[in-house]
Amino acid sequence: MTAKGFIARLRPGFFLYTVVTMQWVKIFHIFSVISWFAGIFYLPRIYVNLAMLAPEAHAERERLIMMSRKLLKFMWFPAVPSVVLGFWYWFEVWGFGPGTAWLHAKTFFVFLIVLYHYACARILKQFEAGTNRRSHVWFRWFNEIPVPLLLIVVALVVLKPF
Repeated sequence: MTAKGFIARLRPGFFLYTVVTMQWVKIFHIFSVISWFAGIFYLPRIYVNLAMLAPEAHAERERLIMMSRKLLKFMWFPAVPSVVLGFWYWFEVWGFGPGTAWLHAKTFFVFLIVLYHYACARILKQFEAGTNRRSHVWFRWFNEIPVPLLLIVVALVVLKPF
């Protein structure tokens, strides 16, 4: 008898409850990731506009910085549940047994996405302090970084290659 079968015999309905609970964890994880990536994709686009501003465009600069602050603040709300629910799902459903190497790879790329989020926060501080020296072209390339990261994560989840 498997461990799950043993637990199901001890507490009737426990296994069904766990399956339903984990489905909801997965739903909220996916929803959080989508919300988080809305901000991750948009915030660097605001930075492109900030980098293109003329030095005398003070009102527009302040408006774009305010938008960036609000968006960055919003991005933390789905980022934290994305990571927490992802780990919860991993440990409850997959564990650490054979066949979970793809999860370790996924976690590495999620870590890179978290670093990207952190880099976005640091860049905002530079814009607020007036110390940004990067061009709008640099920010256009910076804006593309999360695209392949997300593609790799989704491919790892769907294909589970190792």
